[in-house]
Amino acid sequence: MTAKKNTAVYAGTFDPITYGHIDIIARAARLFDEVIVGIAASSKKQPLFTLEERVALVQSVLTDYPSVKVAGFNSLLLDFAKAHQANVIVRGLRTVTDFDYEFQLASMNRHLNPNIESIFLMPDENYMYISSSLVREIASLGGDVKGFVPEKVVLALQQKFA
Repeated sequence: MTAKKNTAVYAGTFDPITYGHIDIIARAARLFDEVIVGIAASSKKQPLFTLEERVALVQSVLTDYPSVKVAGFNSLLLDFAKAHQANVIVRGLRTVTDFDYEFQLASMNRHLNPNIESIFLMPDENYMYISSSLVREIASLGGDVKGFVPEKVVLALQQKFA
């Protein structure tokens, strides 16, 4: 009999993906058989990049992780996880503020589907301060974001703000 496959979903808007996100994905890839990076449509957040652009960008920077798949979604996270037969939701924690929000989210998710666990991973301390919104703001003002995102993302940001 084969062992049950442990599949995790790591979801977010990834607008754009940062080194902090990639660090969490790398950590999750070491822990789980498969990691699905779920890119939320999140029209309420008015993302800079379209869903299709974000999916393509994330796929292009994660080619070194064969156990990681990328998919966009516009549904409840738990429905997305269930559709991909995931038994874990991975969430990244940077600050105490993140913890408060993520704790509420994990509690709600457990109430809605107790068969899917939430786990929290912290990025390397070098990435604790990086956020997509700060990267977008710096890039929009012509600042250098090379230390925060991969080169492909730098180029995509430059094209958006050209």
